[in-house]
Amino acid sequence: MRVSRLAMRVVLCVVCLAGAPVTWAAEAGSAEAGNGKAAEEAAAKPDNAVCLACHGNEGFTAPAADGQMRPLHVTKDKFENSVHGKRFCVECHKDIAEIPHKNIGQHKVGCVQCHQNLWETAQKENKTREFAKLGAVVKQIYRYMKSVHARPNIEDQSRTNATCYNCHDAHYVYPTGSTIRAEWRLSIPNVCGKCHSKERDAYVTSVHGDEVMWKANPKAAICSDCHTTHEIDDPQMDSIKLVITRNCGGCHEESYETYTKTYHGQVSTLGYAYTAKCFDCHGNHGIQRVRDPNSTVHPDNRLTTCQQCHKNATKGFVTFAPHGNARDYDRYPYMWIAATFMIALLVAVFAFFWTSMALWFYREYKDRRERKMRPHVLTDELPQLQGKYYQRFGLGWRIAHLALALSVMALVLTGMSVLYAESPWAPVVMKQLGSPKVAALVHRTSAVIFLTIFFWQLIYFASRIGRNWKTFDWFGPNSLVPRLQDIKDMLAMFRWFFGQGPRPLFDRWTYWEKFDYWAVFWGVAIIGGSGLMLWFPNATASVLPGWVFNVATLVHGEEAILAAVFLFTVHFFNNHFRPDKLPPPDIVMFTGAVSLEEFKREHTLEYGRLVETGQLEKYLVDAPSQPMTLGSKILGITLIIFGLILLILVVIGFTGSLTADG
Repeated sequence: MRVSRLAMRVVLCVVCLAGAPVTWAAEAGSAEAGNGKAAEEAAAKPDNAVCLACHGNEGFTAPAADGQMRPLHVTKDKFENSVHGKRFCVECHKDIAEIPHKNIGQHKVGCVQCHQNLWETAQKENKTREFAKLGAVVKQIYRYMKSVHARPNIEDQSRTNATCYNCHDAHYVYPTGSTIRAEWRLSIPNVCGKCHSKERDAYVTSVHGDEVMWKANPKAAICSDCHTTHEIDDPQMDSIKLVITRNCGGCHEESYETYTKTYHGQVSTLGYAYTAKCFDCHGNHGIQRVRDPNSTVHPDNRLTTCQQCHKNATKGFVTFAPHGNARDYDRYPYMWIAATFMIALLVAVFAFFWTSMALWFYREYKDRRERKMRPHVLTDELPQLQGKYYQRFGLGWRIAHLALALSVMALVLTGMSVLYAESPWAPVVMKQLGSPKVAALVHRTSAVIFLTIFFWQLIYFASRIGRNWKTFDWFGPNSLVPRLQDIKDMLAMFRWFFGQGPRPLFDRWTYWEKFDYWAVFWGVAIIGGSGLMLWFPNATASVLPGWVFNVATLVHGEEAILAAVFLFTVHFFNNHFRPDKLPPPDIVMFTGAVSLEEFKREHTLEYGRLVETGQLEKYLVDAPSQPMTLGSKILGITLIIFGLILLILVVIGFTGSLTADG
């Protein structure tokens, strides 16, 4: 006759109370074959109701190994609603093989091995859904095994700092998204506080603790929101500092976004933790609202907070906006105005020059196909000029140009790696450079080289003009000062683009060469000026308000984008990629000399004037040697390739930032 489950429970409870042990060993094969199904039923492991017959009684306790009474009560309804509610108790408590138990209070539960076994079983049996769920748990276990909680306790090496059941009550683990789990979540600060009492006491007084402990706000931050759940480690580690910073952005998305636009945030995004992070300014467990007088970022306390890193910080630091938003005119008008101006400048410059590039390429390509190129130098006209070159640039200018090119490329590489820190390529470049500190050193050294060359040429021109200032023709053909003829040449050039007139003839300096030259003055004023402000923040803040840093950071980056993209598109086109110049590179800035044919074609008016006045021969030199020509071409191609690589990186970073901004 079949024995019911209820009867079995009654028998087990009576036997338990009588003190006679009942064992089960069906899996070991101890059931005799002749007993039939009734014997198998009796020999099977008991279901949870049998266990709850004792453990379901409120107040149920038993002595632990240390002699203290250990609470062993399990609330039936709460357990059955948990993720473990459908499993047998003895699936976890594997060493219990009889009732009553032996060695009460010493039974160990292997959470890690249990989930690992279940995961492997689901994988073998091809239970896709269960395998995915258990796989997520196993991943969490692997993360836990690498955490500080899984390491041996310093005071007692025989145990870990914390194991699964120290944080989770195994009987009451609830499914994600359930109401009861949301309620349990609010208890986590108290669970963590069992070990971290000082941190818990500070947390209770914070804005986060107030929302969680007293207002039961389910969206407010708890310990695991900042420290993660299973990958917890020493918060003094750089990697953990960065994780906590990113976790702040999980709730404070807008603040985190604006933080990453600052140098502090850019360095953190690159994976380095030496600049200020959220908790360095706002505090950690005891964080308060900004308007609270006890807040570390309250206006009355802000300077002291800044001085933790910037020892000599002045009052100007107080008005710096670490979360300034250039899209918010009401709160940050100066940033909005600066950003709007820079965007308009970028659009205007590139709209004009890229249109010019496209039309120019089309017209030169068409003329080249129709053999309408400019006339060559006729050897029968000036036979003595055959094989001669025109010396256009001296050695000093060529060295200056090379140093300028290298310094600019170094500035772009180091600067854009920080500006576009969120780009996938930026951390790779920064790792190769060494660190943002090394990059900053390279960046500033390159800036000094650039500025030295800039001011050297100013001194040179000033001395040349100074000696002849009475007779110097400021708007003559040899002057770089823009003049009315440049506008006429530009308009004539556009007429030629559209086939409405001949290509204009140019003198020593073309209008685009003058633009290249004078654009540097603007760049030095904007990039150089803002860079110096950021390089020497204490000096800047001693005379200017802190919001200047926000504007300086913005215009420094935007103007750098303008300069880099202009150089590697417009400047490269004008000098290397026009059909007249193909194949690149144009090596005049490395050899200093240009063929008379090209000189007459590109600077016809100057050529004619030199011939007419008999001065041309003063500037004639022999053609550059073969090694000089080859070396110049290799150097030119190398610089062009590197410049185009930088252009690609800038474009990737720029488009990525546009996508991130939405």
